Amino acid sequence: MAEKKDYLKDVVKHIDIKEHNVLSLVDAMKDMAFSARDLNRAANIYDMMLRDKSCSIILTLAGSLFSAGLKRVVYDLITNNMVDAIVSTGAIMVDQDFFEALGFKHYKGTPFVDDNEMRELAIDRIYDTFIDEDELRICDDTTETIFNSLEPRPYSSRELLWHFGKYLGDNGGPKVDDSVIYAAYKNNVPIFVPAFSDCSAGFGIVVHQHKNPGSHVSFDSGKDFLELTQIKLNSGETGIFMIGGGVPKNFTQDIVVAADILQEDAPMHKYAIQITVADERDGALSGSTLKEASSWGKVALSYEQMVYSEATIAMPLVTGYAYHKGAWKKREKKEMQKLFMKEKAEV
Repeated sequence: MAEKKDYLKDVVKHIDIKEHNVLSLVDAMKDMAFSARDLNRAANIYDMMLRDKSCSIILTLAGSLFSAGLKRVVYDLITNNMVDAIVSTGAIMVDQDFFEALGFKHYKGTPFVDDNEMRELAIDRIYDTFIDEDELRICDDTTETIFNSLEPRPYSSRELLWHFGKYLGDNGGPKVDDSVIYAAYKNNVPIFVPAFSDCSAGFGIVVHQHKNPGSHVSFDSGKDFLELTQIKLNSGETGIFMIGGGVPKNFTQDIVVAADILQEDAPMHKYAIQITVADERDGALSGSTLKEASSWGKVALSYEQMVYSEATIAMPLVTGYAYHKGAWKKREKKEMQKLFMKEKAEV
């Protein structure tokens, strides 16, 4: 029987959009058809977001993105002031980004393996990617350590992920140079994970609360919703750049409706891009079009574009185009995290 080391040897490498100038390629796509032309329009809409001085940009992430090599793309968006807030699934931020920040890796694999053997070797598989389950357990334990160190009370996921970034800084920094959580912590970009229990942090909170039944940390998803709505209320216009769908997509679109319910004057998202492979015909949220979202009063129809493509192909092209266009160089930093630091200081 093979050993674990026989499978965990070829590391997944994160693509660097700075190294690949895709301007001419994406520009050429405007004269093509189908998804190529859609992608060109999406890339230009993202560039418009960056040039609009009144626009705050919210990036939403769903799917197994960082394990697939897209982590540095998001890192570069943060460090080059191309995004102002992030809404993500927990797996991307904790099981993949925080996991690698602790010094662990994702490995190139194949779907053509015996998954019973994988289970015996404690190797988890994400299609053609392998992860060491024993290392994931260390990640679980580390999240518990962080929860144990905090004052017992309800927290938004934004607050907790700020503490995750602080933990990395207080313990010698991340073991990699492209940690998204740490970059967001350093650059005051808030990260929200509305379904925070659905990841490695969920295992950590289960153990933390089991050991501390009377007084413990808890996740406050209502506070998440309120805080992200406050970002909308403190922005002029907003643009949403969505990778995949799911909870992050719906959560971010819904803040327009929440603002309206609060009887605050907040316009629909002016710009919207979604990269997805989901089908709209089953009525599910992940594949629902941005035009459909307009019927709910969430997305304006002037600058919206669906791109039906797998994220590892389309995301580097769209972001790489915007990066090499260079509008971010003159863009004022929003530092949305400071909005909540200010509120805490006032309390």
